[in-house]
Amino acid sequence: MVGLMEDEVIYIRWMNKERKEEMVRGKTQMKFIENATSRQVTFSKRRNGLLKKAFELSVLCDAEVALIVFSPRGKLYEFASSSMQETIERYRRHARDTPTTPRSVEQNMQHLKQEASSMMEKIDLLEASKRKLLGEGLGSCSIDELQEIEKQLERSVGNVRARKTQVFKEQIQQLKEKEKTLVAENCRLSLKYGICPQPATKDQREKQPEPYAESSSPSNSDVETELFIGLPETRPRRISPT
Repeated sequence: MVGLMEDEVIYIRWMNKERKEEMVRGKTQMKFIENATSRQVTFSKRRNGLLKKAFELSVLCDAEVALIVFSPRGKLYEFASSSMQETIERYRRHARDTPTTPRSVEQNMQHLKQEASSMMEKIDLLEASKRKLLGEGLGSCSIDELQEIEKQLERSVGNVRARKTQVFKEQIQQLKEKEKTLVAENCRLSLKYGICPQPATKDQREKQPEPYAESSSPSNSDVETELFIGLPETRPRRISPT
């Protein structure tokens, strides 16, 4: 407390003098102050301003601020918006995780350049493979490469056909489900309004089993025919059985 009171007294004494000198000389020159009293006054004034600015920054911007100042006599002045120890530990973690040496930055840049070059080579290979699959740039391909391209195309066509078949099956199943729904709705409406059921469609008739030949046609012994070879007048008359 004694040190603070001494600083305040010195500050009050020299405040008006410093203001007058600043008005006369304008901007303060950035160099060491030779006069011990002026140096102490300047330290007290600027220290208070620095602490005030740190406080305003933490309040206005919700920033985590930690300020440490040692006076020429070795006295500590500090300000922390939260916890000084936690802020220092956070700074240490950040400094440890973030490389700051020029050598580390150069190594990272070199690594990024190598990755970019590798990616460009992969892109070129993929573009060349794409052109070959499209039938372009095949003049430099060997027999083995052409056979490999042919196999790839055959696999691709097989996959496309399998997918197309699957899509057809799914669509057919959806249509069947829709047909069942419509048939059920038709039956419900027919019963509701007393309408006779509609005759079977062509597809439904084709699905019905056909009767046996024996039940629909007479036996060979009962079959009679009017077939006769010769002139009409010589055709014998048929005598009906009694």
